[in-house]
Amino acid sequence: MVTSAARGAHRGSFARATETRSRWVCVVVLLLGMVLFCPMWAYAQEEDVARFPSRPVTYIQPYTAGVSADLAMRVISKEAEKFLGQPVVVVNKPGAAGAIGVAAIATAKPDGYTIGNTGHSPIFVIPYFEKVPYHPINDFKMVMQFASFNQGVIVKADSPFKTFKDLIDFARRNPKKLTYGTAGTNSMQFIIMEQIAKRENVQITHIPFRATGEAQTALLGGHVLLAAGDFNYSVLESKEARLLVLFREERAAEYPQTPILKDFGYDFPLPMLITVAAPKGTPDGIAKKLEDAFTKAMKEPAFMRAMKEDLRLPIVYRGSKDLTEYIARNYELYGKFLKELGLLK
Repeated sequence: MVTSAARGAHRGSFARATETRSRWVCVVVLLLGMVLFCPMWAYAQEEDVARFPSRPVTYIQPYTAGVSADLAMRVISKEAEKFLGQPVVVVNKPGAAGAIGVAAIATAKPDGYTIGNTGHSPIFVIPYFEKVPYHPINDFKMVMQFASFNQGVIVKADSPFKTFKDLIDFARRNPKKLTYGTAGTNSMQFIIMEQIAKRENVQITHIPFRATGEAQTALLGGHVLLAAGDFNYSVLESKEARLLVLFREERAAEYPQTPILKDFGYDFPLPMLITVAAPKGTPDGIAKKLEDAFTKAMKEPAFMRAMKEDLRLPIVYRGSKDLTEYIARNYELYGKFLKELGLLK
């Protein structure tokens, strides 16, 4: 005679055995699924690379429309479209000296459909002073560099300042009266101008803007006495403004008569670059397609003509590997520079 306790024990054993078999079945099914699905997933990834791009590519510019880097990006994007077979749409996301736009690049889906220009201040300077939602080295896949750009100090054409020395002399006689605009606090041009003021023992007044294009507009409107940063050749060609000094490490072929900071005894690291960068995790095959397309676009006559004649910007090429190393090296260099200036602990 089987007692109720024994029957209960038997049912418990049966349930446990059934549960165990069910678990093993699930494991087997899962393993079979992985065996069958993984090749399909890998094939899908390869297929995505082969089909890329199948829709327009967004190219983020971290500054306002109309500045020199923005115009250069629009020129090369038009040429790159020929090799990608899809539109490349430049989208402006200015603010925080470029950090807002660069953050948008870093946090985008890493599928190749969102790329951007990392600029200089958001990569080399701002991360040392502010908490930003990206790491300047680790959160990007650098695709290529196609240009550098000119930065410097411009004044209105009717300004009494004829030379850079005139600015310093005015600032020495008139503390805090020399007003200047930049792309924002902690931008590279802000650091440079403040260090010049410190070395010359003068007091100047900084007016921050979202981008140097806005600072340039403020200058032409008479709201500041000078603008420091990149500038449009068109305002020089139209004689609306005058260039007093360049923030370059060497004399510019585009402006051979214009002095550089080294001519006045200032030796600052000045990495200037216009790039194509993607979020980290972007597949290598897609990044290579982008690099190839933009590299070919650099060689197009329309791009070369626009850069040399219309924008007066230097064409500078660095491939993905060289650009990655260049940015890492200069990020470290700028950190040491800022420490030497006493701006970092």
